[in-house]
Formats: sequence, structure tokens, C-alpha cells
Amino acid sequence: MVKLLWAGALVLGFAAPLAAQEYEDHNKMLMDHGAGHLMDMGGGMVMGQNTDTLPGGCDKISETKEITVHAGHKYAEKFPGRMFAFDTQEFQFKPCTKLTVHFINEDGIRHQWMMHGLPKYLYPKGMFHLEVSGPAKISGTLILPPGDKTYLVHCDIAQHMEKGMKAQLKVGAGSGDLPSIPGVTALEIPDDYTGSAIPVIAKPAVASATSSEPASVSSPTPSAVSAPAAQQDDSFVSGITVIGLAIGLLLAPVLARTFKGMTFSEAATHAFVLLRQFIELLLGLIAKLVKMVSSNKSKMLPRG
Repeated sequence: MVKLLWAGALVLGFAAPLAAQEYEDHNKMLMDHGAGHLMDMGGGMVMGQNTDTLPGGCDKISETKEITVHAGHKYAEKFPGRMFAFDTQEFQFKPCTKLTVHFINEDGIRHQWMMHGLPKYLYPKGMFHLEVSGPAKISGTLILPPGDKTYLVHCDIAQHMEKGMKAQLKVGAGSGDLPSIPGVTALEIPDDYTGSAIPVIAKPAVASATSSEPASVSSPTPSAVSAPAAQQDDSFVSGITVIGLAIGLLLAPVLARTFKGMTFSEAATHAFVLLRQFIELLLGLIAKLVKMVSSNKSKMLPRG
């Protein structure tokens, strides 16, 4: 008996991972709040549902379509730098199509499938909105307007769209492509780390196989030239600072004895006198040096 119980437990243990994931169906619990707004207490919501009213310019429903859209983290793995995504990033239908969207959230957090830019006279706030806290599924229906236009579809949860959960839906021929649709169009604002504080380690230049010059003869890059210059400037300034501090420390006792007992005005006057005497002494030394150099030159000149 014990062996049979152990065998049954092992069979269940191996079979559990193979079982399909169960998604809570919110469509059976939705309550109609009017104006196409359906909602339940479990986090499911449909806004802007329209199953029978034709948009202006549509004489009849051109065709009836159903799509199933999956949302989750795993669908962003094929888009580097993205965190969330739909399984499909682009849709296209005829004008005046009656479209039913079955939205399945495969993550353990809330996701949305929102379509913007619809006529506000028919769709409150100009949007069709599906929302569910997952893992769960929800469905909603709308009738697409006439004309050729591209509509934004995205998740409006904070940063989910920026992290990749967005797509475009073209009615007719569409009105062009939207930017930053994963796998469809390029990023509107590409990632740029050149101005960041992250250190960039330059790769060493690879010498050409046909070049006869050694690698050490190659001309240095501007960054390699500027770095030593900056270091030399820093060391030069540091040297002057150290010398100035040393002179100040040596002269401090002498100056303290010289100006002892003087008022501020007397000390200022005496300082100017000392400065004048220093300048006169310096000029005298320069004059003697010039006279000495000129006399040596006259001695060296040949006499005629």
C-alpha cells in the first residue's frame, strides 16, 4: 500500500510541470456599469466596449475578426533592454471591422491592452481598454472606425510601455509607423551612455598584419595625449602651492615680530614701505646684472 502511494505521488510530481497553466476567466464575473464599461472585483476591466453601434462613415460592418493577445515578461526576451511585451507588436484590419480581443496576462502583475485615438463621440475618452490582474484573461469588442489610420496600443501601467509593452494597430493602409515599437521601428530616443559616469575602457589598437612599423610608433589618440598634459598641469599647480605654503610658514615669525604692536593703518603703511624697498632692491639687482652682461660683451668684441 505504501509503495502504491509513493508511486502515485511520483506520477503527480512529474505530471504537474506538464499541466497547462490555468488563467482566471474574468469574463464570467464582469458587471455592466453602462457606457461600455465592464468591471469586476477581481481586477478585470473593459472600457469602451461597443458591439453594435457603427462609427460615422461606416455603412455596415466590413468583417468580424477575433484575436488573442498574450502579455508577459517572457515575450520581451527577444528585445534586448526591454522588460515586458505583447506576443504581437503589429495588427492590421479593414475599416469598420468588428474586432473582439481576447487578452491573456501571463505575469503575476497587472497588464493592459489599451487602444488610443478612437472617436470620442462613440468611445469615452477616445480609447478601448482591457485590463486584468494575472495570470488571467479578459475579452472585449469594438468596431473600428473608417479611414486609414495607425493607432497606438500599449499597457498604461507605470513604465510598462517604456519597458516594451506597446504595439500598433493599422486600420486600412494605416497612417505610417509609430516610433519605438519593439521589433518594428527604431527607438525614438536611443540609449546613450557617452555622457554618463560609467568608465569606458578603450580596446587596444590591433596592428595591421601588412604594416611594417611597430605598434609603439603609431600616433597617440587625443585622449592619450591629453591625459599626461592634464597630470602635468595638476602637478605644476600642486608644486606652486607647496612652495607658497613653505615660504609663508618661514616668513610668518618675521612678519609677526615686524608688525607687533602696530595698528592696522600703521601696519599697512609699513607693508607698503617694505614692498617699495623690495622693489628697489630687485631693480638694483637687475641693473647690476644688465651692466655685468654688457661689460662682458664689450670685452669679447674684437678691437679694430
